[in-house]
Amino acid sequence: MTMIPHSKPFLGQEEIRAVTEVLRSGHITEGPVVAQFERGMAAYIGLQGGVAVSSGTVALELALRALGVGHGDNVILPSYVCSAPWLAVQRVGAQARIVDIDPTTYNLDPHKVRKARTPRTRAVIVPHLFGLPADLTSLQSLGIPLIEDCAQTLGAMEQGRAVGTVGLLTVCSFYATKLLCTGEGGMVLSNDEALLERVRELREYDQAPSLNAAAFNCKMTDLQAAIGVVQLNQIGDFLETRATLAAVYREHLPGELFALPTVPDGRTHVYYRFVVRLPKGLQSADDFAGYLSRLAHRGVHCRKPVFRPLHRYLELPDFPASDEVDAAAISLPIHPSLNEDAVRQVAQILQEELR
Repeated sequence: MTMIPHSKPFLGQEEIRAVTEVLRSGHITEGPVVAQFERGMAAYIGLQGGVAVSSGTVALELALRALGVGHGDNVILPSYVCSAPWLAVQRVGAQARIVDIDPTTYNLDPHKVRKARTPRTRAVIVPHLFGLPADLTSLQSLGIPLIEDCAQTLGAMEQGRAVGTVGLLTVCSFYATKLLCTGEGGMVLSNDEALLERVRELREYDQAPSLNAAAFNCKMTDLQAAIGVVQLNQIGDFLETRATLAAVYREHLPGELFALPTVPDGRTHVYYRFVVRLPKGLQSADDFAGYLSRLAHRGVHCRKPVFRPLHRYLELPDFPASDEVDAAAISLPIHPSLNEDAVRQVAQILQEELR
C-alpha cells in the first residue's frame, strides 16, 4: 500500500545543482549565497532587509532580544500554536501571557489580546496559522509592537497588505516541510535597519568588537541558502498548486460533515495546511485517535494540526476556543508533491471512514 503523506519536501534537480555548486566553490558556511537569499526574501515580502539564522525558533528569540525584551517584561501569544514562541519568550527571560484564539480562523483573538496587555507588555507574537493571516488590522490598532510569524503564511494578504509587512519584525521558518524550505533555517526581517543590525550582532560572536553575552553561533550556511534561493524562485508555483488542491478538497468534502477552512473578507489563504473540523461524534480523544488510525490503515496520513495547545502543557484554565478546535481539528495532506487525484482519494476515504 502506498501512503499519501501528510506533508513532504518538494525538491528537484535545481536544488541539487545549486547545492553542488556551493560544494564545488569550497565556501560552505555563511557567505554570498546566504546574503543573496536574505535579499531575495526581503524583496519577496516587501521589506528592507533580512538576517538568516539556523531555525525559526532562533529567529523568534533574536527578534525578542533585538527589541530589548527580557526579565520583567511580558509577551502575548496564543495558546493554539506550537511551542516555539513560548520557548523563545522563556529563553529571553520574559513572561508569556497566553491568550485564546478566534475558533473560526485558529488565529489570535484581538479582544483577548487587548484584555491581556499590561504596562509591561513589550510585544505580541502573531503566528499566522495554516496559511491564513491573523486580524492584523485589529492587532495593529492596539499599539503594541507586533512580531509576525510567517512560518506558514508566506504570500498571503490581509486588507491588501502582504503578510510580514505590518509587524515591527517578521520571522520565517524554512523547515523541510514549510512553504519554502532549506532543510532547517529561519530569518528575521524588518524595515528597521537598527533592529536588523542587532540581530546580526546576536547571531554570531566571532570577530566582534566587544563581548556580548547574548550572542551565539546560529548562522545559516550557504548550503542551506542555495536550496532557499531555488525554492524562492518557485514559490509562486508552489502556492498555485496548493490553491488548486484546496479547491478540490472544497469541491469533494461536504461542508455539513467537515467544517471547511474559513477565509474572512479582506484576507487570502495560501493553504500551508488544509484544516477541517470533524463531526461531534468523533471529538472524544479515543474516537479521534481511532479515526486517524483507520485513515492510516487506508493509506492516508492525517494529523492534529497542533500537537498540544500551550495552556494544556501549563495547566491553565479557561481556553474554550483552543479546547474546541483541539478536540475537532484535523490536518489533511496538502503539498506540491500531491496531485488532484490523490486529493480526491483522500476526500473519499475521509467520508467512507465516518461510517
